[in-house]
Amino acid sequence: MKSAKIHAFLLKCLQMQKLYIQQTPNTPEIKLSPEENVFLIRGTSAPEDVRALYYPVIEWTRIFVDDVINGVFKKYNRKTPIDFHVDLAYFNSSSAKFLYDILSELKKIPRDTCPVVVNWHYDEEDIDMKDAGNDIATLVEMEFRYISKPKS
Repeated sequence: MKSAKIHAFLLKCLQMQKLYIQQTPNTPEIKLSPEENVFLIRGTSAPEDVRALYYPVIEWTRIFVDDVINGVFKKYNRKTPIDFHVDLAYFNSSSAKFLYDILSELKKIPRDTCPVVVNWHYDEEDIDMKDAGNDIATLVEMEFRYISKPKS
């Protein structure tokens, strides 16, 4: 019983805190900051331990979604949607599953309360990355905005 109370207390402490994970050669930069209105996953996602990377992100997202639904973040509404950016040069199949999980959590936010806009970035010459975004959008049943960027 004590551990459940401690867990609930820790989850409450995490509310409204930003989550930042620095990019490495095999892991993306992840910046989730409600105060700055920045929701971003950028880089390469092929971590050795995909669960260790993404479980904290999913847990943070669950708390954030609950806070949005419960009105903690009043700045997010129909006029000010949540802009979530996925800008990956590469991701492996294990990462795809966790991207799906994160987006599934975000999908729980009622669209009439606060739309979630998923911005899927891809290099203009990398049609496979655009197709991967389309596949994930279909699976999670969300509409994505596709943003082509010039090859660097």
